[in-house]
Amino acid sequence: MSKLLLSLALLAAAASSSAQTTGVVNPRPLVAATPAPASCPALLKQSFKRLQDEAPQDLCQYAGKVVLVVNTASYCGYTKQYEGLEKLYAKYSPRGLVVLGFPSNDFKQEAASTKEIADLCYNTYGVKFPMFAPTVVTGANANPLHAALAKQTGKEPKWNFTKYLIGRDGNVIEYYPSKVTPEDPELLKRIEAAL
Repeated sequence: MSKLLLSLALLAAAASSSAQTTGVVNPRPLVAATPAPASCPALLKQSFKRLQDEAPQDLCQYAGKVVLVVNTASYCGYTKQYEGLEKLYAKYSPRGLVVLGFPSNDFKQEAASTKEIADLCYNTYGVKFPMFAPTVVTGANANPLHAALAKQTGKEPKWNFTKYLIGRDGNVIEYYPSKVTPEDPELLKRIEAAL
């Protein structure tokens, strides 16, 4: 008798024995329960168009992760931070970090077309973290996520590559101005603690 047939015979015998002693037959094998998905915090109950194809993306898919929100620009002295952000994402994404990039022309340093922004991100800097279509991040017309971030922290982006670190619970941990690079020890320490 093959190992498979022997295993099936043993399972059948065990089920029969269980039914005889308890009077109940369990028609399904016992399987470990799958944990329920994390509920979506209010801050992430937003949808934005993806940069590469403008397909709507629900930010609730990042519920339960540590999120670093960054407003980006193609022609800024800080644009080279894309490299550091991608390294950060590559290193920590297996542990639950996601970097979300929001191109914005609020400071007059973003490319005119979505195609040009995408080309810079994907082909020049090798960005693999989620990037969204250009949006407004400051003032009365700020997108709902940045408006909520500014309200929670009392600080809206003052320049490109401003960063907001959000914990797994959906609450803002810290606001970082543009000059704080992705390699900054204090930022890395806070990310490590949040993970």
